[in-house]
Amino acid sequence: MKNLFYYLLASMICITASCTKEIIQEAPPESRNQNTDHDECPNIVTTPCDFDLSNVVANSTIVLNCILDLKGETITLPNNVDFEFEGGDIKNGTLVFSSGTIDGRLLSSNLNIEGNAQLKDTTFDFYPSRWEGIEEGPTTSDTALKNNQELERLFFFIKELGGTTFKIDKFDAYFEVTKITPPNVYVFHTSKESVNIPSNFNLEMTDNTHLRAFPAEAGKMNGAILAVRDVENVTASGGTLHGDRLQRQYSANNGQEGSHLFHIHSGRNITLDGMTFIEGSKGGIAIYSFGFSFNPNTYKPTTGVTIKNCTFKDNRRMSIAFTDGRDVTIKNNTFINTGHPMGNSNGGEVGYAINIEATRRRDPVTGELQEYEKAFDIDISNNTEINSRGGSVSVTIGQDVTVENNTFDTQLVFTHTSGTKIINNTFNATSAGAQERFAIFAANGGETAFNNEISGNTINGYTIGVATNADDTNITENIINDCGIGLQIGRSTNSEINDNIINVTGNGISATNSFVNNVSLKGNEVTAGRFHVYFAQLNDKPEYENYRLTLEGNKFLNTKKVSFSNATGVTFKNNEVIGGLEIGNAKHIKISSNTKIKPDQSDGIRLYGSHTSVSITNNTITEPTGAARYVCLNNNSNTPNAITDTGNTCN
Repeated sequence: MKNLFYYLLASMICITASCTKEIIQEAPPESRNQNTDHDECPNIVTTPCDFDLSNVVANSTIVLNCILDLKGETITLPNNVDFEFEGGDIKNGTLVFSSGTIDGRLLSSNLNIEGNAQLKDTTFDFYPSRWEGIEEGPTTSDTALKNNQELERLFFFIKELGGTTFKIDKFDAYFEVTKITPPNVYVFHTSKESVNIPSNFNLEMTDNTHLRAFPAEAGKMNGAILAVRDVENVTASGGTLHGDRLQRQYSANNGQEGSHLFHIHSGRNITLDGMTFIEGSKGGIAIYSFGFSFNPNTYKPTTGVTIKNCTFKDNRRMSIAFTDGRDVTIKNNTFINTGHPMGNSNGGEVGYAINIEATRRRDPVTGELQEYEKAFDIDISNNTEINSRGGSVSVTIGQDVTVENNTFDTQLVFTHTSGTKIINNTFNATSAGAQERFAIFAANGGETAFNNEISGNTINGYTIGVATNADDTNITENIINDCGIGLQIGRSTNSEINDNIINVTGNGISATNSFVNNVSLKGNEVTAGRFHVYFAQLNDKPEYENYRLTLEGNKFLNTKKVSFSNATGVTFKNNEVIGGLEIGNAKHIKISSNTKIKPDQSDGIRLYGSHTSVSITNNTITEPTGAARYVCLNNNSNTPNAITDTGNTCN
C-alpha cells in the first residue's frame, strides 16, 4: 500500500486524486500499527506493497504503510525523494539517494542507504530486532566483538544521515572490550576498540538499557564499553554499564588489571548525565588525553567535561580515574563501595572514588620539571560517597581543584597540588572502618604544593579530623566533632589554622615528633577530652631552632590543659584557657597576655624540666579551686634563670 505525492515545485499543493501522478491506496485498518509503546518495534504492518519504485519522479513523498520488498535490487532515486513512515517497512535492497529524506523507523540491517540522504527527524530510535548484526543476551567473544563493530557503525551511520540523537530503550547486550577490532590486528588502544560515539551526538538511554563488558581473559589490562576519542560536543545519558568484575579471570598479580566502562580520551565538551556504572573490573570512567602537555604539536587536552547525576557502584580500583584534562565538573553523583574486594576480585590499587593523578617527572640532566599530564580547573561538588575502601577523593598532582558541598563517608587526601580547595563538605565516618581514619589529610607536596585551603567543612566521628603535613595550606572555619584528634599538624609551614570549632574526645590540636614553621592558630574554639593543645617533640632538632608558630585569640573551653613538651618556638598569647597550661623542657616559648586562665584540676601555668628562653608575661590567672596543691603559677623548672616571669596576676 502507498501514498505517493509528487511535488514539482516547492510551493505546489498536493494534486487531486484524479491526477495520473498520484496513486492512493489505503491499507486495511487491521494491518496498521496500533501499538505506540516506545519499547516495541513500530514496524507492525505486514501487508505487502503493490507497487515498486520504478516510476518514482523527483520531489516525491512516499508514505510507507506496507512492506516494500526491493528484491535485492539497487534503486537509484531522483532528486528530493522523501520516505515517510506509517507502520510499514522497506527491505532487501539498496536505495541510492540524490537528495531527500527517510524516516529513521524505516532503517534496518535489511536496507542499504547510499548517496545523499538525510533523516527526516534528527532523533533516531534504536530497535535491536531491526539490526541483525547486534545480538542481545549471553553470547560468545566473537559475537560480542561484532556487537562493538555494529553499534559503533550504526552511531556513525546515523550521524552521516544527519542524526544528532540516538535513543536506546530496551536493550541488553555484551561487548568485547579487550580485543582488537578487525582489520586492525597489531596494536590495542582502549578508546579505539570501545564503542565510539561521534562528535555532535547525543546518546540517550533509559533504565531498560544495559551494556555489558564481555568477561575478559586473565592478564588483560585495559578496555572500555563506550568511549569518546578526539571528538567534541557529545552527551551520553541514562542506561547502565556493567563491568566484568565478577566474571573475568585475573592473573596472580592483578593490581592494575581490568576494564573501565567509559573512556574520555581527548574529548571536548563532553557530558555524561544520569548514567549508572556497575562492577567495572578496573573502574568506572577514565579521563585522559593524547600526547604530552609539554609538546603542543601532539597534545590534545580533554576540555570541558561534565559528569553529573550518575551512580557508581561496586567498581574496582577507582570509580573515576583522571590523569589529564581541564575544565571538568563532577557533580550530583553517588559513589558506593569503590575498591572493596568482591567475589573473585580484590579491590586492586588506589581504592578512591575519584582519583586525580597527573604524571610529571624531572629531567635527569637539567632537573627541570616536565608535566607529561596536567589536571586542572576541576570542580567536584554536591556528590555523595559511601564506603570507599581507600577514600572519597585523592588529588595527587592536580591544580585548581575545588571539592565543595559534598557528603563523604570516608577520607580525602591531597598532595603535590596547588590552588586546591576542600570547602563546605560534610564528612561522616559511618561506614565500617571509617572511624579509624582521618577525614582530610593534606600531605607534604614539596615546592609544587601551595595556596591550598580546607575550609567550612563539618567532620564527625573520625580518629583524626584534619591532618596536615603540607605547606601553604590554610585550615579555617571547620567544625570537627566527636573525633579522637581534631587537628594533627606536622611538617607544615606558611599556613593559617583559624576559626575552627573543635569538640573531640582526645586532643583538640596536636603536633608531635615533627616541625612547624610560620603557622598561626587564631580564633579557634576547642573542647577536648584530653589536651586542648598537645605539642611534644616539636621543632626539637637543631635544624628547627629558628622555627616559630603562634596561637593567638583562641578559646579553650573546658578544664583540660594546654601542653608544650620538648617543644621549640611557640608563642601563646591572648587566649582564653579554662584548664591551664603545662610547659616542660621547652625552648623559645612565649606565654603572654592570656586572659581567663581558670584552672580547676590543674595549676594555672606549670613549668617543669629544663628550659631555654621561656617568657611568662602579663597573664591573668584565676586561683585554682580543685585542690590546695594547685597554684596560679607553679615554676618547678630545673633552670629558673631561663624563665622570665613578669606582670602575671593571680585572682
